[in-house]
Amino acid sequence: MKDAIKNYLAESAHLISSLVKDPPDEIQLISRAIINAFKNNAKVLIFGNGGSAADAQHFAAELVGRFKKERKGLPAIALTTNTSTLTALANDYDFDMIFKRQIEALGRKGDIAIGISTSGQAPNVIRGLNTAREMGLTSIALSGQNGTNLIETTDISLLIQSKNTPHIQEAHILIIHTVCKMVEDTIVS
Repeated sequence: MKDAIKNYLAESAHLISSLVKDPPDEIQLISRAIINAFKNNAKVLIFGNGGSAADAQHFAAELVGRFKKERKGLPAIALTTNTSTLTALANDYDFDMIFKRQIEALGRKGDIAIGISTSGQAPNVIRGLNTAREMGLTSIALSGQNGTNLIETTDISLLIQSKNTPHIQEAHILIIHTVCKMVEDTIVS
């Protein structure tokens, strides 16, 4: 068992190390987009399924609360938290509509929509991002290497070069924390 643990940790460390060695330009692009949105009194809408839903909530919490520094709250909403809205939309329309309808209701030109999908194949995330882009929101995707179709439907796509879902999620949370640090450092200077 110890070797299996060591191998799992080594695989994760290798992926994270590759991000450290050559940080994707998209981290800076995402950070700047969010900073500019906040400077223009816009908000960030974040969504995903399963573990990515939890990441969306975590991301929103870091922005609304704080990451490391005391500051004013920043307008961010995880579209994964209102069970009445989610279940009503899934029941009355279709599960693929749950983020699209919330983007239509809450999104405004200048806002940011961030869809998180480790596979890059989640129809509801893709539909939400497409709607965001059509409405003039900046659309951002965090995905794994299979999310290449998101490149065409978003303004910024950061694809983690892995097919291993847990490792993609580990990289996503590191990227989320890095973006939060960049945003906070710029806003609280």
